[in-house]
Amino acid sequence: MAEHRVRVTQDSASRWRRRAGEYETLREALAAAEPGDTLTLRPGVFRENVLLDRPVTLQPAEGPGTVRIDPPSGVPLTVTAAATVRGLVIEGSESSAPAVLVTGAGAEAEFSGCRVETRAAAGVEITEQARATLRGCTVSNPAGLGVRLRSRARALIADCELLDSGQAGLAVLEGASAEVERSRLHHASGAGVLLTDPGSSAALTSCEIYEIRGSGVQAEAQATGRLDDCEIRRVSGNGLTLDTEAELVLTGCRVHDLPENAADLRGRSRLTMEKTTLREFGRGALSVWDSGTLAEALSCELHSSTGDYPAVWVSDGARLTLTDCSLHDLPDALFVLDRESIATARDCSFSRIRSSAVSVSGGASVALADCRIQEAGTGLWFRDHGSGGQLTGCEISEVATGVIVTKGADPTLRECTVRAAAEAAVYVSAQGRGTFEDCRVSHGKGFGFHIIDGCRTELTRCRAEQNGRAGFEFAEPGPVTEGCTSDDVGPPVELPAPRTAQLTTAPAPLAPSAPQIAPIPDCRPADEALAELDSLIGLATVKQEVRTLIDLISVGRRRRQAGLKAPSLRRHLVFTGSPGTGKTTVARLYGEILASLGVLQQGHLVEVARVDLVGEHIGSTAIRTQAAFDKARGGVLFIDEAYALAPEDGARDFGREAIDTLVKLMEDHRDEVVVIVAGYTAEMERFLSANPGVSSRFSRTITFPDYTAAELLQIARAQCTEHEYVLSDPSAEALLGYFGTLERGPGFGNGRTARQVFETMVERHAMRVAQLAEPSTEELQLLLPEDLPGRESARMG
Repeated sequence: MAEHRVRVTQDSASRWRRRAGEYETLREALAAAEPGDTLTLRPGVFRENVLLDRPVTLQPAEGPGTVRIDPPSGVPLTVTAAATVRGLVIEGSESSAPAVLVTGAGAEAEFSGCRVETRAAAGVEITEQARATLRGCTVSNPAGLGVRLRSRARALIADCELLDSGQAGLAVLEGASAEVERSRLHHASGAGVLLTDPGSSAALTSCEIYEIRGSGVQAEAQATGRLDDCEIRRVSGNGLTLDTEAELVLTGCRVHDLPENAADLRGRSRLTMEKTTLREFGRGALSVWDSGTLAEALSCELHSSTGDYPAVWVSDGARLTLTDCSLHDLPDALFVLDRESIATARDCSFSRIRSSAVSVSGGASVALADCRIQEAGTGLWFRDHGSGGQLTGCEISEVATGVIVTKGADPTLRECTVRAAAEAAVYVSAQGRGTFEDCRVSHGKGFGFHIIDGCRTELTRCRAEQNGRAGFEFAEPGPVTEGCTSDDVGPPVELPAPRTAQLTTAPAPLAPSAPQIAPIPDCRPADEALAELDSLIGLATVKQEVRTLIDLISVGRRRRQAGLKAPSLRRHLVFTGSPGTGKTTVARLYGEILASLGVLQQGHLVEVARVDLVGEHIGSTAIRTQAAFDKARGGVLFIDEAYALAPEDGARDFGREAIDTLVKLMEDHRDEVVVIVAGYTAEMERFLSANPGVSSRFSRTITFPDYTAAELLQIARAQCTEHEYVLSDPSAEALLGYFGTLERGPGFGNGRTARQVFETMVERHAMRVAQLAEPSTEELQLLLPEDLPGRESARMG
């Protein structure tokens, strides 16, 4: 049929007129149009709802953007047939309806060069088995969704831009499907792409998803998606979020610049990636949760974490497979947690890992073959009972510790090598087991195989070469060995099976400073230490608490000597209060008193903080904590600001490892060390709840109150006496008033503040007296009110 051209124009009086081939309204022109006709629209704004219910073409007469459709309410443009729309701008502001609606099985709409600029429920909605193609279009909808497909609808979106969406940029629901090519989805307040419901699917090729306030792609409820050569960047949520049996396949994609996870999988979902890069993520590259959830990566690269979380986290029975992948420049590479969780890696490389390359706990397991680990804190750490796996043909080099096996873990390593470890190549302790066959450890600075606590590790045809301390170091009853050799004592010799040796100290921890030890000389009588305690300024309730404890301990000893039952007392204490209230001094005196009563052997004080206990990589924290505890044996281990071991946002913080180690040591050596933890009151409550066994290990909490103004004055007077200064009565009165005005915030130093004020007064006194030609002895001693901080010194004439 010959094409009929239907023209619509508007006169200067904004009234519509009819002449040959021209119609007063767009609705009237559509009613007169035949199938296949083209409606050419003169420039202007059409304030009417347009319905395309026949196969016609709608286009502007003078180019894209010159014609707008913007009715006062309702759906601006509805398509129910095989219609074509070119170069129009569709607006509208109906909050309960879309700006463009393509609906019905007979609808096959094609949009090209159009702009949808609206504040509606959706910019474009395709539903009820309709089909649509969008080419070179822009959809902006700050009030709702960008493009929504529902009810088995189909769409092709090519060379388009979906931006400024109040919700998801593209939503594919209820069994619908979309193909998206060479398009940009950005600045959405929801997900960039949302896929949900069984049968829903989307295929994206060469697309960009960025500046998204939700996830880049969110797939759930059995929906599926495929991304080829796509880029996801700068999204505030996860790059990819999968849940409830959803599936995504990525090939040649790039996911980066994220504060959260590059990919988070839950609920039996499945992710497959090939030749894809995940980098610059704040939490992790891959977090895989829940039984039945599976992630597979082939020839992928994971690197450059911006946070402190493991790059790959496998938990709650999930599965992970890595093949020919590279993981580098990360705090931790691979954590596998919880029973039935399994991670498999083949021909992968782990490098420049600040803490641990692979950590396995909670009964999880790993299978690594032909993998390479280098430049890491710990190569592999198998942490507890049931944790293990199989390692075959793996190489570990230039690490602090090669392999750590603890607490009943039982991995199997075959034909593996550990080279150039800074500490131990293989370290087994705390009932760890492990089977090592045809393994080689060499050129380390510490021990080759360091196996303590009588662990029954099995070593078969293992070889140690050129290790700094020794090739093999065992403790009774020792591991089971067969055909093992070492060159650490002259020519290589074969070890007997089993071999045992005297336990030596663990490799030196990588601590920045050794714990401070306050040695006790010959122990003085308890009465002298108690007298010093009583001489301390203030602290009346503290003194009473300590005396009560001493009385209980003393009477308990006498009851035992008399053959009576003595109460079971835990001597570990919690000191709470602000800095400068005498907690360290009281802890020192408490240790002396216990030593004088025969409760402790020495009574010395070992003072530590988080920096002394927490290491830079997995495994070193337990070693540091053990070393600090060993130094305190026979005395008091005082942990200042102990709450720093349990930070509020510390799901994977190594401080919790220090707490766990302390709890076990306190139970195993309950009569050898008294542990005192100290810190602010509220923060210490968090510390006590960090581990179920922490609060039960401490008998009581002693609160150290802030000093009153009068007590601070007493401290200042004591400083004056000690340093041969005199505080005049006016100066004492002024100083009392000064202490009364100090703000008692978190930074208030109590006794430390009093001493700092005294030192400031001494400095100001020196500046004042230095101006005197011949100061008298009294003037060299006397502190005046003008010497207080904040006061102008008297001008000397």
